[in-house]
Amino acid sequence: MLKRERLLKILEKVNASGIITVNEIIRDLQVSDMTARRDLDELEKLGKLVRIHGGAQSISFPSKVEKSNTEKLSVQIKEKKEIAEAASSLINDGETIFIGPGTTLEFFAEKLINRQVRVITNSLPVFSILKSSSSIDLILIGGEYREITGAFVGSITNQTISNLKFSKAFISCNAINGNDIATYNESEGAIQKLALDNAFEKFVLVDSQKFDSYDFSVFYQLEQINQVITDTTIDSKVLENYRNYTEISVAQ
Repeated sequence: MLKRERLLKILEKVNASGIITVNEIIRDLQVSDMTARRDLDELEKLGKLVRIHGGAQSISFPSKVEKSNTEKLSVQIKEKKEIAEAASSLINDGETIFIGPGTTLEFFAEKLINRQVRVITNSLPVFSILKSSSSIDLILIGGEYREITGAFVGSITNQTISNLKFSKAFISCNAINGNDIATYNESEGAIQKLALDNAFEKFVLVDSQKFDSYDFSVFYQLEQINQVITDTTIDSKVLENYRNYTEISVAQ
């Protein structure tokens, strides 16, 4: 394929989807990593796209706006419940687990109300769901409160989580692109990274719409995760591609 033709194809792809990754270019155009990155750099110099971590963004792509917890609760409800049900089967009584912020994780928390586990969370909505349970040993980690997501973040939260260990950590995210796991807020990402680092097993609960998407703050890599759980609407080609990074289970 001639270079000009290759550059045009890259532009078509990035303008169609808003974002393109280096891995997608390598796979779809059958070129080397170096060639893909060089093409993106050239297109950026020409003002045709904007380089981002691991790929590029269309210059006409709309800016990401952080959605509130309430807004997120109204979308992908069936899929989130599927994921929550599947994830709950991974829990053993007596375990100490971390549950991060996010509406999928709130559905997951609902499945644990009658379980005998210790739950540590920095999510006020997760805490509110579990606080009436007589069987759960529940710990809410405080800090600076982010009303838009209901999460506690900041130095106090970081210091507390740094001193804890979990048998399993369950987190969600706003986007997965290539090997990158990302969220909107850097402080929330930092908390989730610490929780994952301090867990023996690491799980990501994420609906299928989050794949091949992007967000501002990359906080972890898929290859470091033990298992991703997603829903049945995920495209088979997307699933096959991301299984190159880690184990992905599709909730039934």
